[in-house]
Amino acid sequence: MSNSKPQIIIIGSGINSLVCAALLSIWGKSVLVLEQNAVLGGCIRTEELFPGYIHDVLSCWYPLFLSSPAYQVLKPALEKAGLEFRQSDYSTGLVQPNGRGIALRRGILPAALQIDAIAGKDGETFRYMVQQILHDDAELVFGLLGQNPYGVGVLRLLFREWRKRGIDGLVKFAGNSLETFRRWSERELQSDFIRTLVAPWVLHTGLGPDDASSALIGKLTFAAVVSEGMPVVKGGSICIVEALKTIIEQHGGQLLTHTRVEHIITHQRGRKRRASGVIAEGKVYHATDAVVCNVTPQQLYGHLLDNVPITIQKNAQGYHYGRGGMQVHFALNSPPSWSNPKLCHVPLIHLTESMQQVCLSVTQANNGYLPEHPTLAIGQPIALDPGRAPEGGWILWVQMQELPTHLKGDEAGDIPIPDDGKWNNAVREAFADRIQARLETVIPGFSSTIVGRRAYSPADLQVLNSNLVGGDPYSGVCSPDQFFWLRPFASSKGGKAHQTFINNVFHIGASTHPGPGLAGTSGYLVARRLARQ
Repeated sequence: MSNSKPQIIIIGSGINSLVCAALLSIWGKSVLVLEQNAVLGGCIRTEELFPGYIHDVLSCWYPLFLSSPAYQVLKPALEKAGLEFRQSDYSTGLVQPNGRGIALRRGILPAALQIDAIAGKDGETFRYMVQQILHDDAELVFGLLGQNPYGVGVLRLLFREWRKRGIDGLVKFAGNSLETFRRWSERELQSDFIRTLVAPWVLHTGLGPDDASSALIGKLTFAAVVSEGMPVVKGGSICIVEALKTIIEQHGGQLLTHTRVEHIITHQRGRKRRASGVIAEGKVYHATDAVVCNVTPQQLYGHLLDNVPITIQKNAQGYHYGRGGMQVHFALNSPPSWSNPKLCHVPLIHLTESMQQVCLSVTQANNGYLPEHPTLAIGQPIALDPGRAPEGGWILWVQMQELPTHLKGDEAGDIPIPDDGKWNNAVREAFADRIQARLETVIPGFSSTIVGRRAYSPADLQVLNSNLVGGDPYSGVCSPDQFFWLRPFASSKGGKAHQTFINNVFHIGASTHPGPGLAGTSGYLVARRLARQ
């Protein structure tokens, strides 16, 4: 490959970029990946935060990647490059401040039996939900999410489903897809405890239980996690990046860090306008075929491209980001003393009082207030990959998804809010203290086991990855007006998803269809298209 003229330049090195580059490399295309940060990976970052403790600073769990079409193609090459995933016999769990908890086993039947033991009717509802989501509606749901929404394949899919369901059946599916989780769960589930078990999974796409489409997202995510588990990467998530990098370089591709792209070079050729390369750090990099951009809509249409049509400019400016995320990483000298010892085997446990508390915390954050009782997603990677900590040690990966990006107040009245409303170190550490105290209620003696603590506020997340605007971990809220055909907004090139108004400039990443989740699907879809050209 000529370093000066690869066929395809890819801006950014998140999982969609690396998947796209790896597939194109395997399929015979020459690629160049340009990353502005010092390390590759986007939201995949692994660091030794404390001596001997290997922490996944951002993403940690890969159920969607293992079930993705990209992984099915790349699996042999990834395994040859040394990539290995670890699983647990448990999938998820719940612990409440009153000490009640459940460690849910992986697999539909074992989980259903556990739910039966708590609330028999809800076990039956769970089995019906799984049958509907993962079997009856699977072809339609995953077909819509896994291919070009403007392509012929989707039309064929909808035609098949119309013949099978009829127009009334399709309309019913659409209506169910817009229902809120609160409404569905209050109608279908009998137990508040089971509602509380499922509700936090709605948060993992930036929605809340009162938001439209949260029922579909919550049911789909929960069913998939219980069915397939929450796998981690042996040795840390960075091993995915290293394996994909190996594949790209073995096939002649190149990856550069510390290389911030400032502008995409375009030329008018008759009626068409094409990109011929980029300018990065004052240097010109030429591309003969295409430029692929893993950036936000504002970055793409507000900075990288010029002469953008006014309609597209307005659409990009109106693209909406969701609540902020925050992470607190704890290194411990011993496993947590959960009231239920089985919880030590669970990859990801949620801590909250109730479904209603999840709804309340979302509302507080949406109004600019720090929640008094935030929902905690408590990850335990050591339960699957013990080598990440010294012998006897433990790691807690704690994520919150109900935080304001701009601060107006603290619901508990304990944390002083700066006049400018911005997150600073004092607010971050005070809120991390609240998280630590909240963990102490369900893990007696927790604070005495802490070797080290590192917190990342929404502002810190944006510094780590510029696509996480305001600390939104999903690079844009997945509400119905910004999902499927409308992510990031209605296509200006009908029939050509991920394509911009310039024919050979493509847009991928969490801000595009099918959204966040670390599956690499947008990179896969664009790679397939470019490989056919």
